[in-house]
Amino acid sequence: MAAAGQVVVGVSGSLAGLAALRTAARAARSSGRVLVAVLAWEPPEGEVLHARKSDSAWAARCARVAAARLDRALAFGGTPSEVTVVRRVVRARPDRALCRLAAHPDDLLVIGARARARRAAVRRQVSAHARCPVLTVPAPAFARRERRALRRATARDFAAG
Repeated sequence: MAAAGQVVVGVSGSLAGLAALRTAARAARSSGRVLVAVLAWEPPEGEVLHARKSDSAWAARCARVAAARLDRALAFGGTPSEVTVVRRVVRARPDRALCRLAAHPDDLLVIGARARARRAAVRRQVSAHARCPVLTVPAPAFARRERRALRRATARDFAAG
């Protein structure tokens, strides 16, 4: 019998976001809940400037890029086949979108947490305003040598050959 509620996960494409996605998929599988993968986006120039000089073609392009980013994260992060996944690309601030979608007390909201992240404000806002339990998943730790190698990597390093 499926559990009440859903598992909502904020997806960003970062390592912390991918770790949150995997943790949320495991939680959804073990509880029999639906997994709602959410990627929230705003126009690069911000909503205020976009409203002054609205360009629907630019906004549609941004939405397509966000949807592609969500698809890549789901493909890379992997979700078990027995989990029902609902994909949501939402034009809103991430904290507001996540709290709106995980609005019931029996939901579970999963977010990634990068160390020293500039986006810690999202984590603080979600923790302060969520109406359900929030699970914060840290990014995996890499050794200094691995981080250096990843920073210097080029497309050729990942090409099959």
